[in-house]
Amino acid sequence: MVLDDAQFLARMKGKRIKLTLKTSSFFGVIQHINQNKTLVLADVRDSNGRKYPGTKLFFGREIVNVEFDNEENDDKETSHGVSKEQLYVETSEPYRKLITLDDHDEEECINFVVIDQIHEKFGPAVMDIKKQEVIGVGSEGVENFKNGRLCWLQIATKNKVYLFDILLLGVLAFKNGLSMILESKQILKVIHDCRAIAGSLTVQFSVKITHVFDTQVADVMCFHSKTGGFLPDRVSTLPEVVSLYLNVPSSRLSSLRVKSQLTKEDMDMWYKRPCPLPLLKVMALSVMHLKPLRLMLLDTLMTDYMVLVDSYLNSSVYEPDGLEHVTMENVLELPKELLQLDEMRSNQREWACKQYPVTERGLLSRFRPYSNSGTTPAADGHSSVQSYFLEAQAPAPRPSPNMDLPDTQQIPQCSGVTSVSSQGASFNPQATVKPSEMSPNTPLSTTVNDLIHSFRSFRN
Repeated sequence: MVLDDAQFLARMKGKRIKLTLKTSSFFGVIQHINQNKTLVLADVRDSNGRKYPGTKLFFGREIVNVEFDNEENDDKETSHGVSKEQLYVETSEPYRKLITLDDHDEEECINFVVIDQIHEKFGPAVMDIKKQEVIGVGSEGVENFKNGRLCWLQIATKNKVYLFDILLLGVLAFKNGLSMILESKQILKVIHDCRAIAGSLTVQFSVKITHVFDTQVADVMCFHSKTGGFLPDRVSTLPEVVSLYLNVPSSRLSSLRVKSQLTKEDMDMWYKRPCPLPLLKVMALSVMHLKPLRLMLLDTLMTDYMVLVDSYLNSSVYEPDGLEHVTMENVLELPKELLQLDEMRSNQREWACKQYPVTERGLLSRFRPYSNSGTTPAADGHSSVQSYFLEAQAPAPRPSPNMDLPDTQQIPQCSGVTSVSSQGASFNPQATVKPSEMSPNTPLSTTVNDLIHSFRSFRN
């Protein structure tokens, strides 16, 4: 009986084989045989017994011999293309004990799962994501802002992070459920800087992501409100906003900052299969903070609103006679409590002018604030994280409920700064780390840095 290609692949899938290459040999379970003469194995081990997470791609030109492996492996779990690891909440999300989330139950750890094949694990992952109202979304790839290649798509639920290997899954991942999730208006996607991922999905897979909460945009809105209408000189990175709003220690975010140190040549690391464990953890960390970050940003955006509501309440409780002048004829007139908004903006602008230097474009240098004296710029070594904590410790002034109303024609301005109003803005001119070698106490940033150095040495 002659088997066609589909029947042959169906019979071969799941078989454990031994591959002999020109320089080494590997054992693994067949996941897919591609027409371009490449082979994908799961549960991969080399001749020394070292296990590789996820799947591994082999090229036909490298293969010298293929044998069926009859060795019994009952005591070893076959991963079928899925690798599970855990990130503990206490060290990765310390803020979980300080803020109240939408869900009531807590988990001791957060799982992340690598999905690199359309198999029995892919469907349940998609179904789990579809049940969520809010998810965190991230991506990794090579030159995502240009005509590059999307390699990974990360989706975070409450206690699990799914790492979809788009490089191996290809368009099938989107045809089998990811497109429906990303384009759904019932599932809110929380992303930090959605420009790159939106562009990559549209150009490469014709997927138009919708219903997005962008934490980078929300952070700029918070700064705009806090300073009375001024804009920062640049947008914030994910580690910076996590440090500011979630109070995560800088030492626990160093692994996320490593990504900014990658050169154009280093970005080819995202092509490496199997993906090294330190990079998998960095990808999981980059999305697991997004859902609680959204809640804190929403609270910050509502700060001025709550001040005015409290002023409403105070006028009723502490000044009962103050409502006697309200009649049916003037009930819709703007009350004096809401007129305080002008003075709030005036005080915030005055505070901002004393707190931040002004750039030649008329923007506030948010990450180089004045020192505590308020007269001289901070030293060159003043880090962006230190600037954030300085900002957090020096909140913009808030009015008292009984303050006098200002003369709106006499609003202080920063020298060289044009404030942003509702009419718009104008500016003045101007060697791969082995998972077995990683101890629980090894800092993730150290292993990622070692990985980068090894990759550069290998490339050179």
